[in-house]
Formats: sequence, structure tokens, C-alpha cells
Amino acid sequence: MRVAVAFTGPSNSGKTTVIEKIVDWLHPNKRVLVIKNDPKDKAVFDTKGKDSYRFYKKGADVAVVSPSRTTLFFHTPMRLERICELFDFDLLLVEGLKTLNLPRIGVFRNEIDPDYIPYVSAVAIEESVDTEILPENIDILNLNDTDQIIQWIYDHGKKV
Repeated sequence: MRVAVAFTGPSNSGKTTVIEKIVDWLHPNKRVLVIKNDPKDKAVFDTKGKDSYRFYKKGADVAVVSPSRTTLFFHTPMRLERICELFDFDLLLVEGLKTLNLPRIGVFRNEIDPDYIPYVSAVAIEESVDTEILPENIDILNLNDTDQIIQWIYDHGKKV
């Protein structure tokens, strides 16, 4: 069974750290795919001057294959479904992409940003965070309890 869930929250709220903990906890027994949104298109994945960089800059889609990994560079965005077809995974974790129809965990430190509430099914927070603004239907998870977060994902994640 393949399960998908998304994470959302303000910059520096701990989304990446939570995802890293989940990957550490599950790997190598589970295959985890992480999709990260880059809304400002600022991520750089290749080194200037290398063959793959040069091919991509000329307009080609590029696949770099080595004995231990495959790296893909595309010029066009892909739908989530198409990306999922390319990978063999048990668990899909998406960072960002608020508009995807996935159960979503909001990650917050210090305080909950109310702008995210319409998008989340659960929040992962530290114990000191005030939860008064949360509707009753949003689950509250301990940001530092990876077991609890993983259990919520398997209980509430979307089967894909």
C-alpha cells in the first residue's frame, strides 16, 4: 500500500526537519519519496560546466545515470501523478504545494499561522504552542514525536 501526505508551514518552521526524521525512521525498511516545492524557482541541482548542465541549458531534458543513482532534469513541470509513476515507493511526503488534494500536516514553532488552517488536517507543534485558534477537527501532533506523526500518516494519508 502506497500512502501520501503533505507538509505545509511558514519558512523555518521545521518542515524539512520533520521529513528528515521520518525518512531516517523508516529507511531502509520503507521506500520514501519526497517531493519538494520550489515556488520561487531558485533551487540549483547541477554544476555549471558539466555535460548535463550544458545539455539542459541547450534545451534538452536530461537523465544522468550512474551505478548508484539516476538524476532527471526536465524543462516542464510535472503533475504529481506522473512523478509518482516514475518512482517505486511506499510513502510519499510532499513539502509545500498547498493546492494538492492530500491530507496535510501543518508544522509550526512558537505560534500557529492562521493562514494555513484551511489547508491542514493536523498540526505538528511543540507543547508550548497555543492551540486555541484550531478548529476541533484538526488533530494535534507533537512535533518531536516522530512515531506519532508516522502513525497519523498511515492512519490518515491518502492511498495512492
